[in-house]
Amino acid sequence: MNVRQQMELLLRGVEAAYSPAELEQRLVESEKTGKPLRVKYGMDPTAPDIHIGHAVPLRKLRQFQDLGHKAVLIIGDYTARVGDPSGQNVTRPLLSPEEIKTNARTYFDQAGKILDTSAARLEIRYNNEWLSQLKLADLLRLAGQITVARMMERDTFALRYRDNAPIGLHELLYPLMQAYDSVCVQADVELGGTDQTFNNLCGRDIQKAYGQKPQIVLILPILVGLDGNEKMSKSKGNYIGVTDEPNDMFGKVMSIPDELMENYFTLATELPAGEIKTLLDPKETHPRQAKATLAKTVVAIYHDEAAAEAAAAEFDRVFAERQVPTDMPEIPVPAVSTGIVELIVSAGFAGSNSEARRLIRQKAVSIDGQKITDVDTRLELRPGQVLRVGRRRFGKIALS
Repeated sequence: MNVRQQMELLLRGVEAAYSPAELEQRLVESEKTGKPLRVKYGMDPTAPDIHIGHAVPLRKLRQFQDLGHKAVLIIGDYTARVGDPSGQNVTRPLLSPEEIKTNARTYFDQAGKILDTSAARLEIRYNNEWLSQLKLADLLRLAGQITVARMMERDTFALRYRDNAPIGLHELLYPLMQAYDSVCVQADVELGGTDQTFNNLCGRDIQKAYGQKPQIVLILPILVGLDGNEKMSKSKGNYIGVTDEPNDMFGKVMSIPDELMENYFTLATELPAGEIKTLLDPKETHPRQAKATLAKTVVAIYHDEAAAEAAAAEFDRVFAERQVPTDMPEIPVPAVSTGIVELIVSAGFAGSNSEARRLIRQKAVSIDGQKITDVDTRLELRPGQVLRVGRRRFGKIALS
């Protein structure tokens, strides 16, 4: 591709760029010198898995790789100790080193579903490497590059300050720590979601203060979660994991509100804009078929075409034909009467007794098709009976 074509590709789906002219100039320089750009994306391992919301910037990172540039994936094992305050109305709880280490182990394997993992195209760094080495004098130099007034321009802090909500001093350091990452890896470009704009632009300022050419910042839209309200998040339970099984992934996509389809088609797939327009036009494509196409496309990205077709067939069999899945996990229960709340929790279909009770009251629980509406119900279960919770969670009873 020539530089103009590269610009068209790299700016597709980007909400804001700081700045397009700088990116074009950097691409021209790269082409002349033969030196690939270093394109940074950071992920704090605050949860054990990544979801397809994380995949939006990862897929943009892959586009840079395919053009010959080097992806620099930063695993924020040190910044995770603080927790990114972006979008948070309370101070995040601090994670233990053990939790961070456990979560970080999974990130490379899961990111590898999207990125080119060859040494020529991917560099993986853990920011503990340099942040843990900072002395007080180093930290004072870093902190001296930004004013408190500038920091309070950030909406997260401004809203909490207005509401007299606590703001930890360590939280004010987070954008500086992320910015210092850019200095240490000499980033030419940084990718981030809209909630990362402040942090990414801090990186430009801090690089200039340390004598480096400021990075170009590409801001990508946020993928909305399954609830249709908030950004996709593991902590909010509204996510599709990149390692979800095909049937579960397909069912989750089919559960999104219709108004989210454009967001998902644009951010979670590589389908051409013209094809997306046709799929979203109800005169051209029935919304049910459009959503099924979206679900198959997403499953194929993280599994393969055969898995996507099988998941679509299974979904139709279970939901359109009102049958039960052919493949269900077994739920071992003792050969005595069992409380329905206990059964739901032990099956892993609810995280707590209170959540199980809520599901029962919402009439989302059944045994062999019979609704259970009393939270105090006790059951004499038989092997092979099917517990269903909500639309997609099924389990087969097995006596232990």
